[in-house]
Amino acid sequence: MCGIAGEVRFDGGSPDLGALARMNAQQARRGPDGSGVHAQGAQAWGHRRLKIMDLSEAAQQPMVDPELGLGIVFNGAIYNHPELRRELEGKGYRFFSHGDTEVLLKAYHAWGEDFVRRLNGMFAFAIWERDSGRVLLGRDRLGIKPLYYAELAGGLRFASTLPALLAAGGVDTAIDPAALNYYLSFHAVVPAPHTLLAGVRKLAPGTLMRIEADGRRAERRFWSLEYARDAADEARSFEDWTELLLDALRAAVKRRLVADVPVGALLSGGVDSSLIVGLMAEAGVRELRTYNVGFEDVGGEKGNEFEYADIVAREFGTIHERIFVPERELLARLPEAVAAMSEPMVSHDCIGFYLLSEAVSRHSKVVQSGQGADEVFGGYYWYPKLAGSADPVADYLAAFRDRDFEEYGRVVNPAWQGVDCSAAYVAASFNAPGADDPVEKALRLDTTVMLVDDPVKRVDNMTMAFGLEARVPFLDHELVELAARIPARHKLAHGGKGVLKEAARKLIPGAVIDRPKGYFPVPALKYLQGSVLERVRDALSSRAARERGLFRQDYVDTLLADPAAHLTPLRGSKLWQLGLLEWWLQTHVG
Repeated sequence: MCGIAGEVRFDGGSPDLGALARMNAQQARRGPDGSGVHAQGAQAWGHRRLKIMDLSEAAQQPMVDPELGLGIVFNGAIYNHPELRRELEGKGYRFFSHGDTEVLLKAYHAWGEDFVRRLNGMFAFAIWERDSGRVLLGRDRLGIKPLYYAELAGGLRFASTLPALLAAGGVDTAIDPAALNYYLSFHAVVPAPHTLLAGVRKLAPGTLMRIEADGRRAERRFWSLEYARDAADEARSFEDWTELLLDALRAAVKRRLVADVPVGALLSGGVDSSLIVGLMAEAGVRELRTYNVGFEDVGGEKGNEFEYADIVAREFGTIHERIFVPERELLARLPEAVAAMSEPMVSHDCIGFYLLSEAVSRHSKVVQSGQGADEVFGGYYWYPKLAGSADPVADYLAAFRDRDFEEYGRVVNPAWQGVDCSAAYVAASFNAPGADDPVEKALRLDTTVMLVDDPVKRVDNMTMAFGLEARVPFLDHELVELAARIPARHKLAHGGKGVLKEAARKLIPGAVIDRPKGYFPVPALKYLQGSVLERVRDALSSRAARERGLFRQDYVDTLLADPAAHLTPLRGSKLWQLGLLEWWLQTHVG
């Protein structure tokens, strides 16, 4: 896991090495174990390294293979790299390192752009050809690893984080009107290629971008998720699906044990993380370290799941650490979490994940984490509402969207109103081929878009702020493809995630499975009170906010008058959405 950056010129000029150095420096926390720069002609590449596979200097990046005339900067982890290495060695390729980075170089040389189809893992990379000047950018199927880019006069820059591009300079920081509508509709999710800044874009998951030396570009999707099954799939029993799923989960978890350092686990106490811990123990992991974070109880709302995590830790004999965070520390450290965000994220989990990652990084460099199970296996409350829906677009928007377009018009000033991008986006997704059932239309959108730019991005940003690599077995693409074949009725069974829960029963204690789903909001963020409310008030009334002119003052005043009265359908604070956006902009843009 690392931070990558680069600049490619198309106008005959030389890359700005000072800008590259600033990008590298801004991403230092993603890769605290080493750094490197390589420049040649019209191209320059930067890298910050977190040593996980091949701890020697032979795997240092940027990596150049003079014999093949190729170079690479790479962020991620390829779990099947040993198998690919053996196949490439059979073709006569010689290796000078033992990690996964060099495997990508040889694989590209052997199989061309389609080499990405052979990869199992999470990745964002740039590969360049010395002789042709061609560059290939790529991002993994489910967007686990980020890749941002910005146009500049006569060239292009890219990086693992949006703030790194800002550090380089020359970015158009005007607000993208479509992105603003997405942000305020999808609880901060802004689908690729948009970001909130007009001058920054992000490569979509499962996509390659080929860049020629003269600047010509072409993008293509190399993976998409289809909900298709044959007659045998449709007829297969619930029990048989449970067995197939458990085998696929075993494979996904085992793959993510490939590392040259110990692999731990984040153990929330829920079904998903508990199942991962059980599978890691079953795979023979010794002295398995597990971590659980909890907060203060407030107003009758429980602030932790320590008791359930403890059950699992005892069951599997893990070295378990409870991390308790008092609310005063949570709120005091909130500005750091905002600074760690590549894009503004309104989830209360951000600050918890930030502080959890800090504590975990003292003992572990790699952990497995349970994100994605709710989207892949149907764990959210809106999926049953869509079963048999005659108008799935409208029903999804009613359950999921933070505000309809009429209210959106009351939020933003007229210059930013534009069109109802969020409704059009859902309609286009639902009408695309590959998912016919209304529930599966929602599952596909949530898995490939909403998950990518909310929980997955949150995990990447907060863990990498402390040089911690998080691996997400529920987003193993082979597991996701298998899940897409399972009929929706099996996912909706038993109150949601039915087939996953039954698979879990074969491994983890029933007390963890048969309890209410936990969720621990930070009251000061949910209801906007105390010091956070004052910070939001200051941000929204600042000179920078007035000059930006995004929000109507009468709407802001209404929210400020009674923050707790204005919640989204998903119970998020409407005021926090506005305040966080302005806070993030003032932190990163000015």
